[in-house]
Amino acid sequence: MVTRLYLIRHGATVLTAEDRFAGSTNVQLSDEGRAQAAALGARLRSVPLAAIYASPMDRTLETASFIAEPHGLQPQPRDGLREISHGRWEGLTRDEMMAAYPAEAAAWDEDPYTFAPEGGETGLAVTARALPVIMDIYAAHRGQHVAIVSHKATIRLVLSSLLGFDPRRYRDNLDQSPCALNILDVRGPTCFRLSLFNDVSHYVRWEEGDVPPVAHRRLSARWTNAQPADAAQPGA
Repeated sequence: MVTRLYLIRHGATVLTAEDRFAGSTNVQLSDEGRAQAAALGARLRSVPLAAIYASPMDRTLETASFIAEPHGLQPQPRDGLREISHGRWEGLTRDEMMAAYPAEAAAWDEDPYTFAPEGGETGLAVTARALPVIMDIYAAHRGQHVAIVSHKATIRLVLSSLLGFDPRRYRDNLDQSPCALNILDVRGPTCFRLSLFNDVSHYVRWEEGDVPPVAHRRLSARWTNAQPADAAQPGA
């Protein structure tokens, strides 16, 4: 018996374009984010969702409402699904944070799983509160389809734990675009298969031969100035 979990990041917010830290900040969806969520809701309209869960933040609950409405469901908030808190970095752009707290920024890039900025959370702390929620949802809905709307870091940390990735590298190895869809098929409490990852085809229309662009600022500092593969110099 397979349980299918639809892990969904919330849509774009009013701070997304400014690249500001908003983990524990209760920011709203932007018009772009609402359009993304509406497109995902239309995509999942025919999926037999039994329930939908969400972080209690406004941006996740509103995203969940677009998905829940065609199914006559109400999003069920779960505090453990909220985003990682960035402490005193909240509200700053990444450039502002790196200028103000260079030592913290370097330690975070080195190991975001066990390091937290002042007043913030470690990735380990997020995993410790989010993973039990995921497992409780699975236990309550075996053999069903369930949507779970959460956040960028939280989803990546959960996937790292369930799939056996090194969680210290979650910011390097995994990305989550706004309103991205991930699908986890579950056969048991230790048997997970990632069937779809970071998919945004509900609002990005690829032309034949197109592929997603190389991420620049959505990952760790190692990727901030990354060049596309076709821009690399010979022998580089």
